[in-house]
Formats: sequence, structure tokens, C-alpha cells
Amino acid sequence: MKVLVTDKFSMEGLKIFENAKVISLKYRPGMTEEELLAAVADVDALVVRGGTQVTEAVFAAASRLKVVARAGIGVENMDLTAANTKGVVVMNTPFGSTTTMAEYTIAMLLALARQIPQAYCATRAGEWDSYKYLGLDIAGRTLGVIGAGKIGRMVVERALALRMRVIVHDPYISEELARQLGAELVEFDDLLARSDFISLHLPLNLETEGIIGAEALTKVKRGCYIINCAVGRLIDEDALAEALRDGRVAGAALDVFANQPPGKDHPLLQLDQVIATPQLRAATRDAQINVTVQTAHQVVDFLQKGIVVNALNVPAINAEMLVLIRPYVQLAERLGIFQAQRCGRGITQISIEYSGAVTAYPIEPLTMALLKGILTPMVGSLVNFVNAAQRARERGIRVTEAKSNMAEGFSNMIQVKVTGESGEHSVCGTVFAADDQRIVRVDGYQVEALPEGHILILHNDDRPGVIGFVGQTLADHQINIAMMNLSRRKIQGKAISLLNVDSRIPDAVIDELRRNEHILSAVQVQI
Repeated sequence: MKVLVTDKFSMEGLKIFENAKVISLKYRPGMTEEELLAAVADVDALVVRGGTQVTEAVFAAASRLKVVARAGIGVENMDLTAANTKGVVVMNTPFGSTTTMAEYTIAMLLALARQIPQAYCATRAGEWDSYKYLGLDIAGRTLGVIGAGKIGRMVVERALALRMRVIVHDPYISEELARQLGAELVEFDDLLARSDFISLHLPLNLETEGIIGAEALTKVKRGCYIINCAVGRLIDEDALAEALRDGRVAGAALDVFANQPPGKDHPLLQLDQVIATPQLRAATRDAQINVTVQTAHQVVDFLQKGIVVNALNVPAINAEMLVLIRPYVQLAERLGIFQAQRCGRGITQISIEYSGAVTAYPIEPLTMALLKGILTPMVGSLVNFVNAAQRARERGIRVTEAKSNMAEGFSNMIQVKVTGESGEHSVCGTVFAADDQRIVRVDGYQVEALPEGHILILHNDDRPGVIGFVGQTLADHQINIAMMNLSRRKIQGKAISLLNVDSRIPDAVIDELRRNEHILSAVQVQI
């Protein structure tokens, strides 16, 4: 079996491949796209860092490819949809560098507070003026942490040790959990108004993209500092540059940008208040060795024993069983994603019921897939099929499972009830065939919708004209309906509609729908 490594890799990691039985290693960092497409044609495993783009074309060219492993946490350089279509397992190493990344955030905070990079450059240039670079003490200052995942929590711990006051915004954790961390859980606008330092620790998704934008920057405490060592595109970079110029923001420390590397004329790189580094968050010798060694072991175990570890798109089971349960795994994860976007705030309980033919298979991988779907919008790539249950426990979410031999009206069914700030909401899905899955019930209403793409969910009064209004509103904004299903309860006079649409519906259009007095709620999800 052949393993191709296309980015720089530690000697310790390479030796694991070289010493493994029946594995042939090709180490070729720095290939061009054309060279990569030729090289992957006969390999069983592809191992990359952040420098290789694993595109749909790569998967198409790799006829024997079984697994792609990313040495590190990010998978922005991988086409996961193409991997799923091809049936290729995608792994990462989410915990090899978490401590390293938290430490780097604190280093950036201290560098901002004391203007260390600016003073260093001035000293190299022959200046010697300590008063020009007066900093500020961080003890007693307020740090606002946006996103309390594993790295965010490590940052909280270290900031508290430095005698900082810490406030946290994360809609997916409870106040009790925040207190256990030693922080105060606050709303987003409150965090902006109170924080001397703001540090981002979020995944990139529809909810978080541009979270620090022009509007948010009008609400920050004047003279605050902003740190982003998480992922690019969380910050509107033009808006941040303007806020730095007019003094609303005193400084920023950025290890990531929307487009990397940023051009020399990037507006933020023209400002002395900005510290910018080339994605150094995990760049220590210890972390590099840890992630490469861990990656090598995972790939060898998969190729030799069929063991799946830290996979992003399949559960940790043997390869033979995976083939049998893959449709149910996909359905479970999609139902989780569906529920996360409907009622993701303040989730306290998840109840799962498996019924019918699905109960003939192990349900643990299905639960892991479902939890991964629910938690991914909260914690991003830090959650996978292995650690999903632990991530749920960390957030104080109670998970229960039940099995039934009979599935009412179907040969198999997975039901997911989620309890959170918006109450209890349920969804049921079924597998008709390996590539045919459906959502068949939502909040007790019988429906039919494809669990994929963009879905609009409407609760409305059961009366003439509502559906016509919805269709016309979407048509006016050039949004095409691919599939639509209406279900109603005559006794209650209420109805629910699920619409599969071809593209994301702009927020302004959702607001327009909600303004109709007969539409009780309108939520869109993307699976």
C-alpha cells in the first residue's frame, strides 16, 4: 500500500511510515497541482498539511485512494463533499496542538498590551525611547472570549492565572459551565461593550462569518484590542482597519486572514497598531512533532487494521461495517445538522430513538454521527466521530438513546428530540435506499423533504394565501423552489411547510416572510 506525503513532515512521523509493514512511502513536499494529480493516481493514502489543496480533481484522479489525513486541526483545504462522494475517509489531528494554540493567543495578547513587536523594530532601527511604547497591565483588565470550545477554555484558564477578569460569549454552553470555568457568560453585545481585549475562538460557518463586522465594531469598548488566532473571515478586515484608524480599536493581533497570504498592500498591514503573523498558532517544534506522529499512527492503523480514528466524515468502526451502515450514518449526521440550526441555542437535552431495521446495526456510531452534526456549528472541526459524546458532556448536554423494533409507517426511522431555549423540537428521518434519505416528520407533522442543501422551515396559520405569498416572495428574489411539502393539523388550525430551495435565502428575505402576520416562524438550515 502506498502513502503519499505532500507537505513538510517531521522525521519522527516519516519513520513511522518507513517502519510499517506493507507500506511504501512517497515523500514529495512542494508539488505543483499537475504533479499532485499524477502522483495520487496509485496511492492508498494521502497525507497533507495546510499547503496542499485536496480538491474534487484530486479525488477524481486518485482511483485507489482510501484515506486522506490532515496533520493538524484545519480542513479548509479539503473538499469534504468530494471525499464523501468518493467514499474516502478524511481524518485530522484535532488535539495535537490545542495547548500550543492557546499559548499563542496569550502571547499575542501580551505583545499587544506591551507593544513588543513595535518596540523591537524601533530598537533595531536605532531608536531608544521607552516612553513612546508605554503599554498597559493586563491584570485586572477584562478579556472577552468569543467561543468556549477546547482552545477557548484553555485561554480562559491562562487569562485567569494572569489575574484577568474573563467574560465569555457562547450560545451553546450553560451559565453553570461558564461558572465552572471561572468566567461570566454574557450576551454578544455585552461582551463587546465591556472587554478590554477580545479573543475569537470560533469555527467558520454561516453564523460566525464576519461576526466582528462594521456593526459590531460600533459597539466595542473604545480603545479595546482584538485578537484572532482562530480562522480567517471571522472579521470584516476593511471595517477593522477603519476602526483602528479612528481609535475605536487600539490594536489588533491577527494570525489568520480572509485570504492567505494577505497582499503587501492589505490595509491592515499598513497600520502600526496591527501585529500580523503567518499562521504561527501551532508552529512549535513540539506541536509539529505531535501532529505528524499522531497522523502517521492513524494512517497506519487504518491501512493495516481498518481502524478509523479522528475521522471527520465516518465513525470509528471497521471498514466492512461502515459500508453497511453508511446511509444511516449520513442520515443521522444530517438530522443533527438540521436540529442544530433550528434550535442550537442553550441545548440541554438530546433524545434519540432508533426504530425498525436500523436497530439491527450498532447504534453507537449513529449517535456519534448525530452528535457530531449537532455540535459542529458550535465547535467546528474540534468535534469528530470519536469525541462527539465527550464534547456534549463538556457542554452539559444530556443524551439519551432508545430502540424499538417497529418503526411506525416505515421500515426504519431515526427520531431526534432536542430541548433548548426555544423549547422541544423533534425531527424524524428514514432511509429508503442507500442514496435516498428523507425527513418524514417535524414536530409531529408528517412531511417529506430531502435532508440536503438549503431548507426553509415555516410554521404558519392554516389559511388560504399563505403558500402563494411564500412562493411569490421567493420568486421575486429569484429563489427557485426544488421541492415543497405542506402538512397541517385542522384541529389546531396550524401548518408546517418544508421547502428545498436551490440557494441560500438572504436574511432580508427571511425577515420579509416573518413580517406576514400568518407566518409564525421562518428558519432556514443548510445541510
